Amino acid sequence: MPNMRKSLFCILSVLSIFSAAPASANWQYPGTYLGDGWYSDDGSRFVISARGGASFGFGSIKNEVGSLTTEYYINPGDGMVISAAYYDACVQGGGCAGFAYAGMGDLADVKPANDFSEFSFAAGASLGWTIPNRPQWRIEVGWDHITEMEYNESPLFEGDLALTGGDVAGVVIMAQSGSAQSKVSTDIISAMAYYDFFDGLRKPLYKIIPYVGFGIGYADTETTLNLSDLYGDLSTSVDLQNFGEPDDYGVVQFYRSKTNSSNIAGVVAAGISYGVTENMFLDFGARVAYIPKIKWSLENKDDTRHRDWFSAENMIYANIMLGVRFEF
Repeated sequence: MPNMRKSLFCILSVLSIFSAAPASANWQYPGTYLGDGWYSDDGSRFVISARGGASFGFGSIKNEVGSLTTEYYINPGDGMVISAAYYDACVQGGGCAGFAYAGMGDLADVKPANDFSEFSFAAGASLGWTIPNRPQWRIEVGWDHITEMEYNESPLFEGDLALTGGDVAGVVIMAQSGSAQSKVSTDIISAMAYYDFFDGLRKPLYKIIPYVGFGIGYADTETTLNLSDLYGDLSTSVDLQNFGEPDDYGVVQFYRSKTNSSNIAGVVAAGISYGVTENMFLDFGARVAYIPKIKWSLENKDDTRHRDWFSAENMIYANIMLGVRFEF
């Protein structure tokens, strides 16, 4: 009999532990435990979201070649100007009679032909929390990926270039330099604060809820550059010989180059959400990210030397995105 009472006591003790466990697991309920089985909902929720849509990027292209001089020749009779590389090839072919040395000019003085402007796609996801007793505020850590955009220009640089040191004084030419085929893709990790415009502790169902957001992030951008010397002004430069190999005609075929740029990004957002259930919300909004500078560079064959070629300053990504958000 004593053994039976002892066994019964052990069984009841174990059962009491399991029955008490759900009551002590406050994480199962939103809000604060008040006692006697009652909980106060303070509006705090765990937030997870995913989104996708279109992206429009634009920025101001800047010449970053630094000091790089190239030589030109001119036919005084008709004013035709050719680069030194074309002149050398012409002389080897027995032509170019009557051309005189026009002088040299610095390609750093020639402006880009066009700024950056391109459409692409974007996707992202976020994790966060609504603030207790202030559920209108959401704090989220997010990731956004902007897929590859292209920047293709021929010529890349174009504009007036004053020549010096030539046999003909005061020559100003319309210089054209380089042809670029390039791509850019960006990832942004951001910390955001959102404000949802509603009253109370719970978001209303079947109603449109506007929101705004702002934050700061880290942007990692990868660019690729295929540079071609279509105008013959780059191949005679000693400074550029390590960034490609000359073909049978002496024209340098530049290596395909890849560059990563890291920046602090500013992000703002605005949109609307619509509650389908207490835990699921459809989201339609815009996110605008500002990145100070993205670079395109040349690199040598073994990636030990780099030379900046151009950049996009004050880069803006404007994303229009549709998503879903869960709040638990």
